[in-house]
Amino acid sequence: MTGKSQLGDFLQARRSQLRPEDVGMPTYGERRRVPGLRREELALLAGVSASYYTRLEQGHSLSASPEVLDALAGALQLDESERRYLHDLARVERPRSRGRRPGPERVTEATAQLLDLLADAPALVLGRRGDVLAWNRLGHALFAGHLDPGAPELSARRPNMARLVFLDAHTRDLYADWPGKARAVVGNLRLVAAQHPQDTALHALLGELSAKSGEFASLWADHRVKACTVATYEMRHPLVGQLTVVQQTLSHGPGPHVVVATTEAGSPSRAALALLAQSVTRSTVPAEPPRSGARADAG
Repeated sequence: MTGKSQLGDFLQARRSQLRPEDVGMPTYGERRRVPGLRREELALLAGVSASYYTRLEQGHSLSASPEVLDALAGALQLDESERRYLHDLARVERPRSRGRRPGPERVTEATAQLLDLLADAPALVLGRRGDVLAWNRLGHALFAGHLDPGAPELSARRPNMARLVFLDAHTRDLYADWPGKARAVVGNLRLVAAQHPQDTALHALLGELSAKSGEFASLWADHRVKACTVATYEMRHPLVGQLTVVQQTLSHGPGPHVVVATTEAGSPSRAALALLAQSVTRSTVPAEPPRSGARADAG
């Protein structure tokens, strides 16, 4: 899974998904073997030579400047997340551009305090690969009530949300629009893979999911990119029934992310969440997050 093959594959995939009519390019009624843009057509839109673009897509050129990448992003009609992804892939491809391996992920004392403060809302702390580093009681009850509540505290048993979405029947049933959730997970993993090209644990996870889930392999081959910061999901919880939640990422940038699920005030979903909170309160099983210094998987 090199940067060179990823960059070429991404350009080819997105070019094939863009039709001439999408960019206002006349076809004069000609019959085309494939519906997507040809290499020379995309090169014309981006203002580069067809031979240069062909070398870039085939991995024979390592000299794409930020300006050329922006021109290609514009021609491919990429959004901001996809544009950043394209630049990340190009940086991986350039000689001597590899940085240090990402270090272990930890839940800081400040993050643990925030998790405690969010006791009335389901909340998780996720690592870059989707590993659950911590959760509060309600977060565990909503997202993974069928799992050992103490699992985030031990690296060997730590759940991974991507693995749960694709390989766990309970999680699949939890989302009414499972395909939408699956696409979001894959799109976010693509961003992370470009940002952390030396993360061997991440590549092992991607290999495992590709081998065990044909649906993951198909979505990964589609090269869609998506930053999962805010999303609305219909959930079908086995204890409280259907509810609509907004999942929001509260922390950005490097380091673990806090993900919180909220519901609309006065809605049936809010009532369902309150009912779930009551069931958690009655439970005697602890679900406390690890405190400062708690170690996550090695990078």
